[in-house]
Amino acid sequence: MVAGDIVLTGLMAVLLVGVAALLTRVENWRSYTPLAGGGAVTGDETAVINREKPAGIIRWLTTVDHKDIGLLYGVYAVIAFAVGGIMAMLIRLQLVTPAGAILGNNAYNSILTSHGITMLFLFGTPIIAAFANYFIPLLIGADDMAFPRINAIAFWILPPAALLIWAGFFLAPVTENMIEPARTAWTMYTPLSVEQQNPGVDLMLLGLHLSGIGATMGAINFIATIFTERDGEVNWANLDIFSWTILTQSALILFAFPLLGSAIVMLLLDRNLSTTFFAVEGGGPLLWQHLFWFFGHPEVYILVLPPMGLVSLILPKFSGRKLFGFKFVVYSTLAIGVLSFGVWAHHMFSTGMDPRLRASFMAVSLAIAIPSAVKTFNWITTMWNGRLRLTTPMLFCIGFVSNFIIGGVTGVFLASIPVDMILHDTYYVVGHFHYIVMGAIGFAAFAGIYYWFPVFTGRMYQRTLGKAHFWFSMVGTNITFFAMLALGYLGMPRRYATYQFDGAIAPLTQVATFHQLATVGALILFIGQLFFVWNIVQSWLEGPKVEDGDPWNLEDDGMLDREFQWFEEQLEADSPEKDPSLLADGGQEEQDDS
Repeated sequence: MVAGDIVLTGLMAVLLVGVAALLTRVENWRSYTPLAGGGAVTGDETAVINREKPAGIIRWLTTVDHKDIGLLYGVYAVIAFAVGGIMAMLIRLQLVTPAGAILGNNAYNSILTSHGITMLFLFGTPIIAAFANYFIPLLIGADDMAFPRINAIAFWILPPAALLIWAGFFLAPVTENMIEPARTAWTMYTPLSVEQQNPGVDLMLLGLHLSGIGATMGAINFIATIFTERDGEVNWANLDIFSWTILTQSALILFAFPLLGSAIVMLLLDRNLSTTFFAVEGGGPLLWQHLFWFFGHPEVYILVLPPMGLVSLILPKFSGRKLFGFKFVVYSTLAIGVLSFGVWAHHMFSTGMDPRLRASFMAVSLAIAIPSAVKTFNWITTMWNGRLRLTTPMLFCIGFVSNFIIGGVTGVFLASIPVDMILHDTYYVVGHFHYIVMGAIGFAAFAGIYYWFPVFTGRMYQRTLGKAHFWFSMVGTNITFFAMLALGYLGMPRRYATYQFDGAIAPLTQVATFHQLATVGALILFIGQLFFVWNIVQSWLEGPKVEDGDPWNLEDDGMLDREFQWFEEQLEADSPEKDPSLLADGGQEEQDDS
């Protein structure tokens, strides 16, 4: 346990030092106003905006600019993705051999728990917030978010949340394992999560609570911004699809995250004050599952709806056509939001609930596949007979669609009670879930990063490395998670550190082979992410500067959205041909009030 903790702590320390070294080299680090800095305002506010703003680290600690905060969210999410990815690689290396290769049982369970929580709460939600903070105001013609200071607070809650969630890894070596990482799995099922006498569990629960508070504050801000800050020309009929998905996601957060926070408080009380919310003599262990999954399944759509919006926004740009069935994509988004709160118990089919109640949850779980299928067919139809350009963002969008189909179809099987009773708690569930989380959400995030890379850096990435990143990610994702689907059919249970079981349970040779295949796929996927990191860092520092406000030639098809029109204005404002004294911070010429 100690050795595994020290290894992981060392890897995380190296990563954080590397990030700090990178930040010291980021272009315009000493300048408050980057290429994409400032809001477009005129009149009396111009003098305020033109004041000298803080430089260096003070800028990032005090900024309320939605674009700066978007960049902060993005850096935070990428760091969390790297930490979660390292944890995933340790898990896969452990399972190369049936007896376990590198970790003890406790270390494996700790890393397994932190991997899930890191990827879902510290990467998934913040990476969406990064895109939304930066681009929602630009897409709807707003100067900034409705509540800029609350926006900043919502972000600065997250770093302490991450430190609390990971605290056990840092504290175990120095406290002689008196405080260890949580080993509850990311679902924190009772009675296990109550009975673990480990302060690291309490720290992890507090970190989760903080992250939920930050997400809820951000959701309120997005709803207020989209409702009240839209430009006069932006109405509900022509609101972009990404804003629609963020609006729906924010509504889901308002209903789901407070429930998780309440359940976490009850769990903390059970652990520390001997209450009986989840004890057998009290509310019962199953109460936690009901409360958690009432949050947990809407959380899946909280994570996947904005990536669907990203794909719906980006894919038409490189198909040379408007999004097919725009209204139906919007309606299907709203339908998913409503239905998502009626499917939570399909995670609990094997708990012995009333068969009639179980059947109703199966029906709604199958029904929610329909609006998802509507989106899929609309994406395919948008590409049909289109003028496809296989840029890196487009490749990731196509990868999203194909992976989402596999993840969705396997989810339909799990929504069927007879199939789920056989495959429940096997690697089939892991494969299905990761096709959605990595194969869909991750791919959409990469599509968004590459698509908007010129806007938030003023430079262009290396196209060859971008495509290499896609192909390594696509091949690695499908090898890894398809192998997990096969492991599920073989009966391999998930969350096991070793699998030296009797041949009567499952054919051990085949199980070992598929585990090794999954590990090879994970290594390919990991290599792809190294391409991504190198490409982003090197291109941000030294990539060719973008001198055209339409780097994707979208205007040829009439597809140039507001954010690139705004980007063109920034480039013109920064042109040496103009007198900078005539320009406000946002790059627009000051108005003469006389």
